[in-house]
Amino acid sequence: MEKEFTIGQKVRVVAMPPYVKTAEPMPMLRPANLIAIGAEGVVIDRRPGNYWGIRFEKGAFLLDSQYIEAAETIVEGNG
Repeated sequence: MEKEFTIGQKVRVVAMPPYVKTAEPMPMLRPANLIAIGAEGVVIDRRPGNYWGIRFEKGAFLLDSQYIEAAETIVEGNG
């Protein structure tokens, strides 16, 4: 099942691809260690082939939807 995200939505990395592509007009392959499992970013666009452009602290990268999930904010009790 394909995951759907919206532009501006916060997402979290849940699995590491063998490499990542930069989200530039001429994408470049980069080592996957530029991002980490649990890293959060913001969806900036959708690309063909079920890829999503995501802006992280260290730059914008293209990730397949299998490597990301929506990052829900956990609401603690009012204690």
